[in-house]
Amino acid sequence: MAPTLRMGMVGMGNAGLAFISAIQNHTDFEWVAFVEPHETTKVTHETRWGVKGYTDLSAMLASELLDVVCIASPTEHHTRQALEAIAAGLHVLVEKPMAATLEDARTMVRAASDQGVILLVGHSHSYDMPILKMREVVASGRLGAVRMAHNWCFTDWIYRPRRPDELSASSGGGVTLRQGSHQFDILRLVCGGRVRSVRARTYDWDRTRPAIGAHCVYLDFEDGAVATAVYNGYGGFQTSELVEGLSEWGFPQPARGWDVKRRGQIVGNSQDELRAKQERAGKVIPDHAPFHPFFGITVVSCEGGDIRQSPQGLRLYTAEGVEEIVYPTDRSPRELVLDELAGAIHGRVAAVHDGGWGMANLEICLAAISSSERATEIFLTEQRAVPL
Repeated sequence: MAPTLRMGMVGMGNAGLAFISAIQNHTDFEWVAFVEPHETTKVTHETRWGVKGYTDLSAMLASELLDVVCIASPTEHHTRQALEAIAAGLHVLVEKPMAATLEDARTMVRAASDQGVILLVGHSHSYDMPILKMREVVASGRLGAVRMAHNWCFTDWIYRPRRPDELSASSGGGVTLRQGSHQFDILRLVCGGRVRSVRARTYDWDRTRPAIGAHCVYLDFEDGAVATAVYNGYGGFQTSELVEGLSEWGFPQPARGWDVKRRGQIVGNSQDELRAKQERAGKVIPDHAPFHPFFGITVVSCEGGDIRQSPQGLRLYTAEGVEEIVYPTDRSPRELVLDELAGAIHGRVAAVHDGGWGMANLEICLAAISSSERATEIFLTEQRAVPL
């Protein structure tokens, strides 16, 4: 039996709280401490969870015996906090996007390599069971080579309660960095990982809510496959209408859709919005769901047929007809993140979503923004293949 890995959590917003149940249910991990800079909130979480809290990372590192640090703080803090944990000899799980700049990402990757620790980037929706299984079908060669893949997602992302940094591209915010991270991760996983170039348009079309709120991105892979990532976060049409009425997290949507934050109903950067953001923490990402998560609609076209996600797993469309492949829903995506992290730390598996992989996803996000600004194709340098 491998020793239990003691984990400290940095950040107790939606991203951090979403991991708690997965950590508590996982046999490889024990949650022993957390960092929450606001004293009142820290005490509230200590009372609720029975876990020791600290107001800064240095204090937690000095006081606790840890093996892993999960960094779920705002993106602008990721690099500093990851480097501090790595310098202490700890493995790091950091939320996407891993950093706001490629240079920061390179610094994190280099530090983890020099220290000999694991740096993993996630959660992203490429950890969803159907996406992992899509990759298995592609890798098996059963349907031949991938020629096209698409992920299209329509939500109300831009009108949900946000901190200012979540809307600022320079701080790692906006749809392309925060939601494109999911899309590009999915598309790279199913298409083999190595993107040659990016052509994109990003959009900021609501003056009352200035931020990148939509994009259309074209990815050209080195082996000849192509992919599109379309995201519209302005709260009109919903992708759930295309995916049998299911939400991003695998729950049936009401017929009227989610509670869309329509134009003009949110005053950006107001105290009311920040309060709404805090009240929403821990309530929007469930532990388990009756169906698999749907991050938009993903369709993969291979030489021998097409693959798309279904509520129960996958549907394969071939000359023989339509085949439904069912997968269990008893493991949450974040439990699958922890599977990969523990496997990499204990030497059981090679990590797919390591720092280099996360840096390649970030490169695409930044290239998409640059392509739109410059109206040109951007050629990439940090891409890598999916480990076999």
